[in-house]
Amino acid sequence: MSALLELRNVSKIYKSGFFSPKVTNALDDFSLVIDQAKPTITAVVGESGSGKSTLGSLLMGFIEPTLGDVFYMGKNMKALTGPERWQFRQDVQAIFQDPFAAYNPFYTVDHVLTVPIRKFGLASNREEAREKMGDALRRVGLRPEEILGRYPHQLSGGQRQRIIVARAMLLKPKLIVADEPVSMVDASLRATILESIYTLHKEMGVSVLYITHDLTTAYHVSNEIIVLYKGSVMEGGEVASVVKTPHHPYTRLLIDSIPWPDVSLQWGKEPVIKDDGSSPTTSLGCKFASRCPHVMAKCRDAGPPLFAVGAQQASACYLGESSPALQRSELHKVLASA
Repeated sequence: MSALLELRNVSKIYKSGFFSPKVTNALDDFSLVIDQAKPTITAVVGESGSGKSTLGSLLMGFIEPTLGDVFYMGKNMKALTGPERWQFRQDVQAIFQDPFAAYNPFYTVDHVLTVPIRKFGLASNREEAREKMGDALRRVGLRPEEILGRYPHQLSGGQRQRIIVARAMLLKPKLIVADEPVSMVDASLRATILESIYTLHKEMGVSVLYITHDLTTAYHVSNEIIVLYKGSVMEGGEVASVVKTPHHPYTRLLIDSIPWPDVSLQWGKEPVIKDDGSSPTTSLGCKFASRCPHVMAKCRDAGPPLFAVGAQQASACYLGESSPALQRSELHKVLASA
């Protein structure tokens, strides 16, 4: 059976400026396989500018790669026919960071639910459509009688985000790309929204790509994790292995930055790893070299491959060079074992 989605050696390069254009490699030689036979929740973490949202846009088909290819059901996305692209739009759904941006303020919130029902022929009449809408809202913890007929500004951010999750439930997708879905809602509602997404995965067999900067929620809801830095994979594998025993210095830096509820700790007292400015971002060398406390001469000369530092963990760091080396396109082998 073909993979639902596959990114094969994909790079996305942006250029800005006219006379002396600045080149930004948002995603660099990245490969990923979303297996429809084994639904999973994959977290993609990293700092701002690491390429997380670019990855999500590529999977959604919003942008095309500069290099490499994206495949849907074994077929290059560029060659999809009209019906195949329509099926892709149903199979792959998104939940974005800003829950208000998905709404037209001139329509009631019913609009975001009735449109997919009509477009994809999910109900044969108005009564059946109403029943499906109510069932989807209840499954995300909302009461239809309190939600339907209201305008977006009359609802809270958490309510608006849960309606978008309900919309995804209606379409019964095979993949949800959730780009920072809880970063703009109250902490009290984050668990509810993440639980709704997890319900989609557990009860409906939906894979989830959970894009986040929050390692805490990534650890609790994900099966596997990919750590990105400046568009490149630093580490990946089973989430417990990566978070509990991080191998790459960048992963350790991310984990050390998590604020712990300990009054004996003073903020600002921990050492901060800063860029020394000696290693500009190029295609040569490890991109983390200028911030790495373990940097070696060879790190600046050539970027390391992925090393299988565990049965369910791989790290792109020469500290693991005693372990078997993997091609970057083989990351899915480590993730598949998670």
